[in-house]
Formats: sequence, C-alpha cells, structure tokens
Amino acid sequence: MSSSRPITSSSPRAIRPGAPDVGLFPHAAWARATRTAMRSLPDQSLGYSDPAGLPALRETLAGYLGRVRGGSCEPDNIVVCNGFSHGLSLLARVLAERGIAVEDPGHPNWREQIDGAGASWHPVEVDGEGVRVDRLAASGAGAVLVTPAHQYPTGVVLSASRRIDLLDWARTSGGYIIEDDYDAEYRYDRHPVGALQGVAPDHVIHAGSLSKSLAPGLRLGWLVVPSALRDEVVAARARGDRFTSSIIQATAAEFIERGDLDRHLRRTRRSYRQRRDALTAALRQQLPACGATGISAGLHVLVRLPDRVDATHLAATAAEHGILVHALDRYRASPARDQPGALVMGYSRLAPATSRKASSTSPP
Repeated sequence: MSSSRPITSSSPRAIRPGAPDVGLFPHAAWARATRTAMRSLPDQSLGYSDPAGLPALRETLAGYLGRVRGGSCEPDNIVVCNGFSHGLSLLARVLAERGIAVEDPGHPNWREQIDGAGASWHPVEVDGEGVRVDRLAASGAGAVLVTPAHQYPTGVVLSASRRIDLLDWARTSGGYIIEDDYDAEYRYDRHPVGALQGVAPDHVIHAGSLSKSLAPGLRLGWLVVPSALRDEVVAARARGDRFTSSIIQATAAEFIERGDLDRHLRRTRRSYRQRRDALTAALRQQLPACGATGISAGLHVLVRLPDRVDATHLAATAAEHGILVHALDRYRASPARDQPGALVMGYSRLAPATSRKASSTSPP
C-alpha cells in the first residue's frame, strides 16, 4: 500500500482500536425488527416523547441487563441516550459539583466530554488490577468513571479485591461509580464478569450502548441510574436534545426481545475471536520481542514494546505504511516517564489473512 494513500476506517490494513466491523451489521434482522416495530408503534410515539425513552425499550433493557449482565433495575431507572459519550455528558452536568475521577490511561474523548459539560476531572492510575482505589480516595472526587469488565485501553479486568474496595469507597463516601460496560459483550476465554451495578444499584450508574455490539451509527445507548439521580438526569436530557429517535428505540426493543441481539453477538463473538487469534499469532511470529496483553475480551490488544522503543515514533512510522495504531501515551492524562512503550491495536476489521500481511510488513 502506498504511504500516500489516506487511511480511513474502512482501510483493510487499518488496525484502528475502538471500533467494530460495521460490515457484520445484521441488515436483514434489523429490517425485520423495523417492520414489526412500525406496525405496532402508537401514533403518539412519533411525537415529542418521554425524554427517558420509550417504555417498551426500557422494559426490554431492564430484562436484558438482568439476564445478561446481572443488573438490578426497574424500567424507571433506565434513561435512553444517544450513545455513551452523550450519556456521559448528561452525567457530567448532573455530577459537576462532585468532580469526576477518570482512569489513567483512559479514553481522551471522555475527558473532553467531562470538560465540555463544565465538570472537573481527576486522573487516577490504573495498574495490573485496575483502577487504584487508594489513589481515588485521595483525589477528592465524588464520582469515578471506570471500565471494569475490560479496561480501555490496557485491557485489564478489575480484580475481585479492587471491586470490593471500589464499592466500599462508594458506600463510605456517598460517591457514584459510572460503569462504562465497554466490551463486556465480547469475552472469549471465560464468562463475563457481572456488572457492578447489580451489586450496588444505589451507587453505580451503569452505561451501555449498541455502538460496539451493532454499529455506532445507530446512536443508541442507555444509563441505569440510581433513583436518587434519576429525575436530575431526565431533566438534563429534556433541556438538551429532548429524546432519542422513537423509531430506532422501537426497533431496538423488538430486535432485543426476539433474540436477534443474542444471535448477532454469538456470531460476531466467534468472528472476532478468530481475528484476535490471527493477530496475536502474527505478532508472536513477526514481533517476538513484544508481548500482547488484554486479549481475553474486547476488540483490541495492548502490545508492550521492548525498552528504548519509542511507541509514538513507531505508530507514526506504521501510519506511513498504511497501518493505523495508537501509542499508549495518547491515552494518558500526562506523559509517562520511565515506563516501557506500548501500542494499542484493534483487530475488529482484520480478516486473518490481513492480520498476517499487516504484521509481516510492519516497520521495524
């Protein structure tokens, strides 16, 4: 591939993390769900509807989250939103006076969302067991955003002892945990860890979406909100863009209710696991001095580099060869010192043959 060719999300050699393969979208099943939903959607639902979301979708989500993620909620605790970033902006407005701690490294877009909502954020270190709860307590923040099922971008799963410590922090301090259930649907080597929300529903705000499981273009997500915050979150939604498309909501409710989401996840889980295996095998063959971690779930791996290898320079060089990867420092709140470099590599849109080809042409 010529180095002058622009890199896009559809480029076959792009190893861009954080995005699903939209080519796997179940068009026929979604179309069937749309037709069924439109036949039964009441006329009034096409008007200015409840900012919390359609009752049918909230009821379906409550059942689905209880069955699949071990959640504990009533439909009234669910607020539908336009994806996770939109939900986070709503929460940041409601929790602005508390301050929000964020994982470091963590997604830079989430820090920007919190900034844009007028709230302050406080970076808290992530190590091999997940977020450092002792550092969280010292931050003074009254809320924390975490990715416990598969930390983004390190891939660490929050350990059992840290889960206990984090929940103890919330109960003792009266704080709130914002649980971004990122990548929980895609776990390959063992059953998913249950959601924190099911253990402490009064202190955990569970956030999910269809962006990774189906497609980000649907712009559909949800928040499971403790009763004490529910009215404030709904009011913030009403003051903003008011509500999510009723047609998309009704279709999603039908799609989930008839089991199409479960079937889609089973199919894509097999496909993504094959792609992960092909990428990690290619890395072992072509870059044996590097180690891939965080491979048990999600749509990306973290590739640890040997000492004295500049990850930022390597990512820039890879881009010249048509391979899009991110240096781990891109996700840090401040540059790391005296730590080995690492690359964040996605595999969701790589066929096995492409993985081998990309690895074999990677720059040294």
